[in-house]
Amino acid sequence: MARIGVLALQGDVSEHVLALERAGKGKVQVVEIRKSGQMEACGALVLPGGESTTIRRQLESFGLTQELKAAARQGLPILATCAGLVLVSQEVEGDSMVKPLGLMDIKISRNAFGPQRESFEADLQIKGLDRPYHAVFIRAPAIAQVGDGVEVLARVGEAVVAARQKNLLALAFHPELTKDPRIHQIFLNMLEA
Repeated sequence: MARIGVLALQGDVSEHVLALERAGKGKVQVVEIRKSGQMEACGALVLPGGESTTIRRQLESFGLTQELKAAARQGLPILATCAGLVLVSQEVEGDSMVKPLGLMDIKISRNAFGPQRESFEADLQIKGLDRPYHAVFIRAPAIAQVGDGVEVLARVGEAVVAARQKNLLALAFHPELTKDPRIHQIFLNMLEA
């Protein structure tokens, strides 16, 4: 049984836990990661949405930053959504408040689609899916620039909203807020690859 960790410092933790359990159909055990040493027993990790500066500070204060970086370098599959996308980036455009982890060769435009009241839903054509995916964007970032090794999976207009680089799957939207399990299934399939 695969063990999946969900970083449980702040954000959409319970929603990801439920979505992973639904997508895994009894074949995954989902654990909430709150302290140092818990990541080591996981075969994959989710960095949920929330507030990126808060999550980053908590990673430091709980001693999880170096563990997370080491796990990513060792190939642990990581799903990063919304604030998680901001955290895995190399750089955040015009924002010195967020110190990204530098795991993925992307540059982020934080709150690219506007404030909370500008949140929206959209049907996306996502590479690898046979039909559109109904995505929920809440005060969403966008990927402003991708490096050579990054595969763009989806866009809203010109803005990149889903990308993959090796073991990292990064999304500007919230797949945990829909009943559609396909994104979490793609992530779970990364464990087998």
